[in-house]
Amino acid sequence: MGCGCVTSAAENPNRISKVDEFNITANDLVVKKLGKINKDYEIIRPSIGKGSFGKVYKVIHKVSEVQRAVKVIRATQFDQDKIAQEVLILKKMDHPNILKVYEFYQEGNYISIVTELCTGGELFDKLSKGQSFSEDMAAITMRQILSAVNYCHSNNIVHRDLKPENLLYESKDKNALLKLVDFGTSSVIQQKMKQKLGTPYYIAPEVLNESYNEKCDVWSCGVILYILLCGYPPFQGGTEEMIMVKVKEGKYNLETEDWQCVSEEAKNLITKMLRKDPQQRISANEALNHPWIQKFTSVVDVSNLNKVLNNIRTFQAVCKLQEATWIFMVNNLATSDEKASIMKAFQALDLNHDGLLSKEELIIGFSQIMTEVEAEKEVSRIMRLIDKNNSQLIDYTEFLMASTSRTEFLDEERIEKAFQMFDLDKSGGISQEEICEVLGGGTQYDKKVWSDLIKDVDINGDGEIQLDEFRQMMLSMITKE
Repeated sequence: MGCGCVTSAAENPNRISKVDEFNITANDLVVKKLGKINKDYEIIRPSIGKGSFGKVYKVIHKVSEVQRAVKVIRATQFDQDKIAQEVLILKKMDHPNILKVYEFYQEGNYISIVTELCTGGELFDKLSKGQSFSEDMAAITMRQILSAVNYCHSNNIVHRDLKPENLLYESKDKNALLKLVDFGTSSVIQQKMKQKLGTPYYIAPEVLNESYNEKCDVWSCGVILYILLCGYPPFQGGTEEMIMVKVKEGKYNLETEDWQCVSEEAKNLITKMLRKDPQQRISANEALNHPWIQKFTSVVDVSNLNKVLNNIRTFQAVCKLQEATWIFMVNNLATSDEKASIMKAFQALDLNHDGLLSKEELIIGFSQIMTEVEAEKEVSRIMRLIDKNNSQLIDYTEFLMASTSRTEFLDEERIEKAFQMFDLDKSGGISQEEICEVLGGGTQYDKKVWSDLIKDVDINGDGEIQLDEFRQMMLSMITKE
């Protein structure tokens, strides 16, 4: 089955030609596919939501049976450029509180973006009922929002439409994660942006004045925190125009009866986030590390930490194709419960709550099961092994990939489903073109690389990988645990 992935030197003179340099990250797996989405997914109607440019549907992957969401957009050429930017931004985002994108399809003027499915409803649903949060609930909620926003800003992305409607709960579980969604109005951060975007209650005054930077997101977070603690927005009016007049004035009240039982620490954070002058407004990182946030979010569940750390210590792939396939399998087939268990360990290690693990944070974590000197040596080795994008930080998916138990994860059903997802033409064998297409190799690697990848596991030497060979390749990971 040809996919156009395997190229010649003339087509890409900078291609990589050595297997040793083969390196697939989770971002590489987010690929563009031409044709109808229903060749791979069953679309469940009616729609379950509406994004910036299109409707959102629940879908079921026909092979893996995993449930996901898809935003289907009918786009002009101008809109396609915007959507392409949204996909590129989502591909860069690897954070537990940001919606994960898997792949996207294009058929004519229709573009379909496939993401994880969030079933717990919007934060807006709770707030629309006039429900105010206790301070500990509000702090836990804001830590997740600010962690996502800080991550975006650290990656040079501004969201520009932060509001409760764009914050979804992963599930209906009491402690479900919040996910920031809808990057249709987001942009690469520029010194002074001018485009007037946002929603009246949450828009920052400098956006209305058409001269702003990423701190417009912090203002929106301040508005959300205000609503969490009292149940209504700080800037109100009978019409959108009246609301925006109040926003431009930037005056709000923390002295009414509704605020009598709210701590001074919480009010202090609100005042720092809702400063009219963005130069005087705190950053997302500073808000994330404010004493009020730290007070209510410093205690995390560490019951699973030792097991996860030991899984990371013993993680090792026999060959490059096995490692890439493992990333693919965990990325696509891990359940919410499996991820939730690992997420608790991730949060325990993420001391500054930025959604990334630094070398220093990992050393502190590993020092709980070994000496500090041993921890430093072990973490240096681990960073070389699992920091696939060479960021000097461990992203969430990198952590998930390394800490998932191979013994518990690699059952026969999942192995067969993964094989079927690679076997695109259903021939019973996986070709180098199919591996290239599934792993998002594009024009980055030479034909010989894909050929050599197969040779490492092609026991019968027919140039393809059969199910038995695929199974043997993956099960050999268990002996390393």
